[in-house]
Amino acid sequence: MIVDCAIYRDGHRTEGPEDLSDALAAARAYGNAFVWIGLHEPTEREFGLVTDEFGLHELAVEDALKAHQRPKLEVYDDSLFAVLKPVTYEPDSDAVSSGELMIFLGDCFVVTVRHGEGSPLKSVRGRLEKDPEMLRLGPTAVLYAIADATVDHYLEVATELQTDLEELEAEVFSPDDGGSRHTASRIYTFKRQIQEFRRATGPLSVPLNRLAGAGVVGPAVPFVDDKAHPFFRDVNDHLTRVNESVESLDRLVSDVLSAHLAQMSVRQNDDMRKISSWAAMAAVPTMIAGIYGMNFEHMPELRWLWAYPAVIAIMVVLEVLLFRLFKRRGWL
Repeated sequence: MIVDCAIYRDGHRTEGPEDLSDALAAARAYGNAFVWIGLHEPTEREFGLVTDEFGLHELAVEDALKAHQRPKLEVYDDSLFAVLKPVTYEPDSDAVSSGELMIFLGDCFVVTVRHGEGSPLKSVRGRLEKDPEMLRLGPTAVLYAIADATVDHYLEVATELQTDLEELEAEVFSPDDGGSRHTASRIYTFKRQIQEFRRATGPLSVPLNRLAGAGVVGPAVPFVDDKAHPFFRDVNDHLTRVNESVESLDRLVSDVLSAHLAQMSVRQNDDMRKISSWAAMAAVPTMIAGIYGMNFEHMPELRWLWAYPAVIAIMVVLEVLLFRLFKRRGWL
């Protein structure tokens, strides 16, 4: 459905026609104006109206309707198509989830399509409407503001994940809880959250490099004002920090998992040594009792008066010696 539709002229929001074609014609007639339409999970029929009026490319329209796209930037004859993946962090469940945000940019129009939650569009629109100087850049300002808000939120999510990882490290190396059967599951789940985060941040580097005009990235991007290059470079710098944080988190959580598995292995070895020590101690009296439990008539000690207490004493002495030996070696 259409969430908002407005015409921005000379950096200010103005009232315009409700009909999409009239709004686009008015924006083109004004000069230094553009129309911004925001949609949330539109149906094929709803989006078909926008497609017809703005002449959007059918491949980009298909991507916008089906979602599940990687962050990317594609150039068509009459529009620019960008895909971003806003990320949300749920502190109650320590979970990362991502939505999708598609942006169609033309000579005097912006169409944004949102899937899922966590989109910064509402706050971005409000912030831009308070900054006429930025809005005068036209549709480019909208693309920059959305990218900037999305990447800034990435930084916040990365900080939250860093805090969670520190808590997980404390749990793993705790003498009481480090061996919990649920710890490995928590570490693996946390690694999955990092991978979900990486799928949103990693592929975005190439589109932002193109928008920033950095390096050998092909021809200039149409429908984007050259004056905006420094702004996109700033966003790209922030994204680089995010990607470095994600890589660091991924390495650290792998190290934490390895440390936890090593701890579990050491504890299993300790348990096996204890079990083996007690089994060895139990084997000595079992062997002696087994010998004297054999029903042979001619056994030399059977008729000796002190045979029974002597055998018990030998068992006790051997058990004490074995216990002290295993204790000294740290097996018990």
